[in-house]
Amino acid sequence: MAIESAGNAPKTQRYLTFEDNGLLTALYGDHDRHLARIEQQLDVTVTSRGNQVAVSGPEWSAETAAGVLNQLYGRLKSGLTVEPADVDAALRIASEPAEEQDGDPVMIEIRTPKRRITLRSRNQARYLQMLEQSELVFALGPAGTGKTYLAVAAAVAMMETGKVDRIVLSRPAVEAGERLGFLPGDLREKVDPYLRPLYDALFDTMPGEKVTRRLANDDIEVAPLAFMRGRTLSNAFVILDEAQNTTPVQMKMFLTRLGENARMVVTGDLSQIDLPPGQTSGLADALDMLEGVEGISTIRFSDVDVVRHELVARIVRAYDARGPRRGAT
Repeated sequence: MAIESAGNAPKTQRYLTFEDNGLLTALYGDHDRHLARIEQQLDVTVTSRGNQVAVSGPEWSAETAAGVLNQLYGRLKSGLTVEPADVDAALRIASEPAEEQDGDPVMIEIRTPKRRITLRSRNQARYLQMLEQSELVFALGPAGTGKTYLAVAAAVAMMETGKVDRIVLSRPAVEAGERLGFLPGDLREKVDPYLRPLYDALFDTMPGEKVTRRLANDDIEVAPLAFMRGRTLSNAFVILDEAQNTTPVQMKMFLTRLGENARMVVTGDLSQIDLPPGQTSGLADALDMLEGVEGISTIRFSDVDVVRHELVARIVRAYDARGPRRGAT
């Protein structure tokens, strides 16, 4: 994400003063590592002295660095934390083309019973807007972009505010196949490992005892895709994860479960299809079939939206450069 050196571009300086000295350690980072990250990414020099900061470098870079520091300071004043990932998110958004900078999505957040989740890219902000406004959202892209996690967080927030009565989370257990019968335990114990990422997102956004109670009361249901057949899901926030591993028949079955006052989110990565060779992905088929249908929104994330370790983004780019996996359509 580092910009190219500005070479002989004229230098400028920006001076910032922060009123609350108590926030500066968090703003600067341990051993000033946040300031060092800004210097590295924007090709500027950042000098701090007490509550004053001087930013020196090419005009655009200095202005951008000052804007990033002000944004991060605003996070701290609102009671949020500033971690290295938040610095990278602010840098990522600030470095986007000017025509795409239509707001301040870094400060947009989802409030859940356990945490406040701040969005870390403009695409994540657009995604949240779609989740609030559209009845059906397709979210596509590589691992680490927040497709499923943000959908679960939005679902929890809507249930807590009474916009929906329940949450239904589902995944196709493609990897299990006929081997399920050889696994120990009852049916739930056999399929739970394939649903674990959904449980993880729930427990990250709600206190454990509340998740357990909601699951026991069927306010939250986590089930394999096959369990959706024959049902109508009303007053619910419904999420289908890993949808690239559905068949067209399964996808049609799932989409037609949508009932009154329901929201549905379908997430997947078309570069990670685990279906048998020659089998068309239901996700790819649905995207082609439903393009332009009113009430449906689609968002496509890319490696630039990856908010995990920066190495994940480089891994995604390397795999993308080689081409799609067998079975991707």
